[in-house]
Amino acid sequence: MKSIFNKINSYHFLFGELVKRDFKKKYKRTTLGMAWSVLSPLLMLLVMRMVFTQFFGRGMDHYTTYLFCGNLVFSCFNESTTQGMTSLMGNAAIFSKVNVPKYLFLFSKNVQTLINFGLTLCVFFVFCILDGITFTWKFILLLYPISCLVLFNIGVGLILSALFVFFRDIQYLWGIFTQLLMYMSAIFYTIDRYSHTVQHLFLLNPVYLFIRYFRKIVIEATIPTVWFHLLMGADALIMLGIGCWMYKKYNHRFLYYV
Repeated sequence: MKSIFNKINSYHFLFGELVKRDFKKKYKRTTLGMAWSVLSPLLMLLVMRMVFTQFFGRGMDHYTTYLFCGNLVFSCFNESTTQGMTSLMGNAAIFSKVNVPKYLFLFSKNVQTLINFGLTLCVFFVFCILDGITFTWKFILLLYPISCLVLFNIGVGLILSALFVFFRDIQYLWGIFTQLLMYMSAIFYTIDRYSHTVQHLFLLNPVYLFIRYFRKIVIEATIPTVWFHLLMGADALIMLGIGCWMYKKYNHRFLYYV
């Protein structure tokens, strides 16, 4: 891990330019520009609130915040992994001619996604105030799931970007999978009506863990258990480890398939 940071520092100019390029490219030729990073999740939240309030949110306190927690986390995961998947192929013209660490392209995508996430998080806190949420010192603990989410996204992105070089079909399969994952992450409904066995099965979904942590801190004002922290950290580190292993193993083969 230390060597990775040393390499990023060695290529800090290139890394900075990649982040700037990705950020500008995303909002190129748009009228509202960066405002879309805030408007997009807000519009999605509005649609979800209009559709699901009558079915799932009737009688639930802070349902808007409940929805926002799920949408905020899942959007970050979806954007990071979807963009990360094409990070290698999209920069093949660079690393096929210049010897640079290939993971820099994925990292730049994640930094750009993290900036968007930070902007949306500020709006989320404003919504919490409007929704009557009481802010406590426990909000500081949100840094833990955010850190785990970033590591998890990087790990998944490393895996997807490596697979995408060899199998282009992965982009279509991933689109279907994320759609299914959204419905399995309890974004707009609660799992209280299910049996304890089914509720425990939801914990096998890392994205649900991140969402659940946010809701516990923000809405319930409670700190998750130690094993909940360990499970979340393990998911992030395992996925990151698998991604790093794939990049290390197939690093030299990427050039033959781009």
